Amino acid sequence: MTDRPHDPDVLHALAAADAAGLRATLLDVCASPAWAEAVAATRPWRDRRALLDAAAEATAALSAADLREAMAGHARIGAPGAGDATAEREQSRIRGADRALLDELDRANAAYEAKFGHVFLICATGRTAATVLAALRERHAHDPATETEIARGELRKINDLRIARLLDGP
Repeated sequence: MTDRPHDPDVLHALAAADAAGLRATLLDVCASPAWAEAVAATRPWRDRRALLDAAAEATAALSAADLREAMAGHARIGAPGAGDATAEREQSRIRGADRALLDELDRANAAYEAKFGHVFLICATGRTAATVLAALRERHAHDPATETEIARGELRKINDLRIARLLDGP
């Protein structure tokens, strides 16, 4: 996925965008202004890999506060906001679950949020409600430091997918 060809014109246009336009585009990928600024500072990107590497480095460098800000930009798993096409697309396999499973997912989300103080972040693309619930239950047992680093890894996966969509189109 990350090394496949892309339209070089899209990458070039992204790199050539004015600062405000690029910032807005990058904030659609990740809600952390620190992340967007760090990625923007690395342009122009010679290729897709350079952009993805810059995004990965920016994710790894996020402070705890910046990471919380990035996570706050994500919808709760199983409950994307009305009109949030990105979350609806990323959580599309969860939508069709039966009501009992969705209710259990909602309760597990609430318990996770109470323990960690932020939404459960997982790259939900292609995952069913049952697999997300299993991962949520498994990760709920973690200590905060471990869970923070797992969430950071999930954020990177999500950002990579969103950048790929940006470069490749729908």
